[in-house]
Amino acid sequence: MTLLTQKEIDHHLEPLSAWELVGHEITRTFTRKNFVEAIEFVDTVAELAEEADHHPDILIHGWNNVTITLSTHSEGGLTEKDFELASKIEAKARETEDVESKR
Repeated sequence: MTLLTQKEIDHHLEPLSAWELVGHEITRTFTRKNFVEAIEFVDTVAELAEEADHHPDILIHGWNNVTITLSTHSEGGLTEKDFELASKIEAKARETEDVESKR
């Protein structure tokens, strides 16, 4: 696995506009309706991470906010794996929001 160049990082961030580049990591905060939904979202992210064998840093704060931070620690920066997992997380978050809005 190789580190991405700045140009490659910028390209991968285009469709992930809610994600932010911070140093050698990408991060995004998701807000859920309540604490239980925040925990359920963390569980969903954990399943995706296990499937990808790539594990983000996860912070639950403010009772309903979940911040996900991705970086390939073994490489010391961002790789394709980070953006693949971010895309999967983003898709699940949108899917969950759609379900919530239909309730």
